[in-house]
This record gives sequence, C-alpha cells and structure tokens, in this order.
Amino acid sequence: MSLLDVKNLNVDLLTAMGPARAVRNLEISLERGETLGIVGESGCGKSITALALMGLLPDNATTEGQILLSNEDLLKKPEKELCTIRGNRMAMIFQEPMTSLNPVHTIGRQVMEPLRLHRKLSKSAAYEEALQLLDRVGIPNPKERINNYPHQLSGGQRQRVMIALALSCSPDILIADEPTTALDVTIQDQILELIQTLVSEEGMALILISHDLGVIAENTQKVIVMYGGTVVESGSTEQIFGELTHPYTQGLFAAMPKLGMGRRERLTTIPGTVPDLINLPPGCTFTDRCPLMTSQCGGTIPPVSNLGTHHKVSCHNIEQAIKARTGGLYQ
Repeated sequence: MSLLDVKNLNVDLLTAMGPARAVRNLEISLERGETLGIVGESGCGKSITALALMGLLPDNATTEGQILLSNEDLLKKPEKELCTIRGNRMAMIFQEPMTSLNPVHTIGRQVMEPLRLHRKLSKSAAYEEALQLLDRVGIPNPKERINNYPHQLSGGQRQRVMIALALSCSPDILIADEPTTALDVTIQDQILELIQTLVSEEGMALILISHDLGVIAENTQKVIVMYGGTVVESGSTEQIFGELTHPYTQGLFAAMPKLGMGRRERLTTIPGTVPDLINLPPGCTFTDRCPLMTSQCGGTIPPVSNLGTHHKVSCHNIEQAIKARTGGLYQ
C-alpha cells in the first residue's frame, strides 16, 4: 500500500458557461520518501490537482474518484476531519507567499498556529519551536523577524516562512506549487535546495509542481505531464526526459531555451493555445495543436501504452511519435 494513491480522480468546476472538466481520470501513486514532479502549461490542471489533494477546492467544484492517504479516502471525510490532516499530515507551499500569508498577523503567530493546533504545544513552547523553524529555513535574526509582518520581509524570506509553516508538523506529504515563482535565480536555487534537504532529512514525500523542466529534472524521481486536465505521459524522470515520447512532451522540451542560441534567434513554440476546459474534445485534449493529429484523435480517448516499467503514454499515434522524437516535431 502506497502512502498516497489517487485513483480515477475527476474534478469539475461549475461555471456560468457550464461544467469545466479541470482534471480527468488522474492516477497518482506515491511512496514515502519519493519525489514527484507535475509539469505542463498554465491551465493544464496542475494547481487544481494540488488543491484537490489538500481538500481546498472552491465551492463550485465537484469531485469523483478516490484520494487515498494511507488507505483512507480523503474525499469521503468531513471538513472537520480534513482540518486535522491539512497542515499536519499533508502540507502545501503555495505559489505566492505574499497572498498566502495573513498580512495582519506576525509571521511568528502564523508559524505558531499549526504547532498549537495540531501538536497542542503551549504558547511558550510553540514560540521556541517557531524560532527553531525560522532558523532552520534560513531566516536571519529569527528572534527579531518573528515579530515582523509579511510586508516587512523580502520575497525569498516570505517563501522561507511558507516552508517553515508547511514543515512545522513534519507532514508525510509536502506539496510545493511553483515554490520559486517571482524569485530571482539565486534565491530560486536556495529555496529548492532547502526543500530538498528538508524533505530528505524528514523522509517525507514531495509533489513539486512547476512549468520549469530544469527544476523538475533536478529535484524529482517521477514525472507526470498534464495537458487539458489529463495525464498524457508519466514515468520516471529519467524515462520522461530521456525518451520524450508524447507529442506534447516533445513540444515542451523543444520550447526550452538552448545554450548557444543567438540573441535574435526565436524560441520554438507549440502552435495554438491551451483548450477551453468547457469545450474539450471528446478524445485527445491535444488534438488541435498536435502535428501528428489524425481523424480519430478528436473523437475517441487515446489508449494508454506501456513503454517500460511504469512509463505510460496516452496517444493514438504512439509509433509515429516515437519515430518523430529523433528528428523533432517542432523544428
């Protein structure tokens, strides 16, 4: 039994235009100590997946399937019970710490809150633990900073506070949703290294969500590639980065900047835009943008092909995709 098993998860968002299928038939299996990366363009379902795992979906969302944490289905638990799990057994580092931290409370009060709520520490004990957490995540002068408000900290420091909050109860699973957004490259590296070190020391599982393929390559063991709310390719990081099988995966990698590019040389792009989740095609969600598209692609859901140990690709034209990866689909 895995630490986390997501089975056939579907998430619909009820809108004025009709239901939007934000996540379709999602499958995830994660063991303690494993690291999983989720990649894809904005609007592909990455953040909605994270919110679904945490039980933080908006009121207009409906779910189907199972989210099993140590074989307990989180989708069947009442909100009161979920409150004992969030921040305790599962924790999340959100994209933008400035909007995630409460601007009217000191960072000390916010870091102390889960310690008092979940671990039942006294105020003085929670204060001392909060000081240790802030020091551990690299906040300078924690005795001074603990009384600061979020606006008094830099972006990197606020992100470190978010990490301290997430790690305060030593969760089994840490979800990091674009944890380096809006940070400069040096601070990005420091934050990612900090997350990896703490995850390794605590033995927790990590789900890292990012559109940066380099970040995923350096920090995860497994990868799922999402498009249009569904997984188009999954496997070990080595398999995904080494074989580049699905046409969408090939497109993501082709769009990466390359060493030696001229200043005026244009980046490769995937034609078209991410589909409207309200009007998804009944078949492959990548149909309208795929260079290998055939008449059957938009009409029927593509089969899942097993290309190796745990390496799965959902595509009608898998043989052509495999052949195309050597020459490149997006030249």
